[in-house]
Amino acid sequence: MKPEEALEIVALTDSGRVRAHNEDSIALDDTCGLAVLADGMGGYSAGEVASAIAVKVMVNEITRPLKNANPTGRDEETGEELAVALLARSIHSANTEIYKEAQDHTQYAGMGTTIVAALFYDNRVVVGHVGDSRLYRLRGGALQAITRDHSLLQEQIDCGMISVENARHSQNKNLVTRAVGIDAEVIPEIHLYAVEVGDVYLLCSDGLNDMLEDEAIQVILNAMQGNLALAAQQLIEAANDKGGRDNISVILIGVKHEFAQQRGLLATLLDWFRR
Repeated sequence: MKPEEALEIVALTDSGRVRAHNEDSIALDDTCGLAVLADGMGGYSAGEVASAIAVKVMVNEITRPLKNANPTGRDEETGEELAVALLARSIHSANTEIYKEAQDHTQYAGMGTTIVAALFYDNRVVVGHVGDSRLYRLRGGALQAITRDHSLLQEQIDCGMISVENARHSQNKNLVTRAVGIDAEVIPEIHLYAVEVGDVYLLCSDGLNDMLEDEAIQVILNAMQGNLALAAQQLIEAANDKGGRDNISVILIGVKHEFAQQRGLLATLLDWFRR
């Protein structure tokens, strides 16, 4: 079964209650099971420029090759599965494009963006992220953060300088340690996970999880996972009710059926020998 037949994908973005502009950008391509979310940063309109560039570059660089290629095939350059290589390469390309734009136009100096992206294929999802936009998975009623923030606050938690409880009230929530487009090179974090029927995946900008604790997000998703469009709307409304201090973007992906890749005998044998 193809990803677009097995997955339900909905997306919603909102400027929040405080910000005049929405610097978040989101993009979907359900034909290849791709979701991308970017939270821009920079003065004036620079943040929205950076996030828009990021999602455009990533969607183009992933979807075009996959129109005529198998995502489980091997990338000639890296030897990785094509889907994994394309996701990583697209983040590097977005970084290059944003960095160049900032160098060429003084009004965009210092702009950048976070990225979180998910590409579903062969009953798996490859996740790439830079910064503090997140991906959560709801499985069996339990919500788990799949990504780990690239932020000063997360580093302080990791080294024991601050507890998770105290971190919820910290003033350092928005200090990221990695972003796309700030420097000439970027190091994305890429991981591959098995997908199960019934899973719900949530990609979000920090405008959601800064306003809502994970427990509140879990309650909403459990109550409304049968209607993802309503769940997305409720998540944004709840974040706005808590103050809506930042732009809020959510992408929800519900796994309705399995979507294993069709393989011939030769392809199966080749994959086995490459392992």
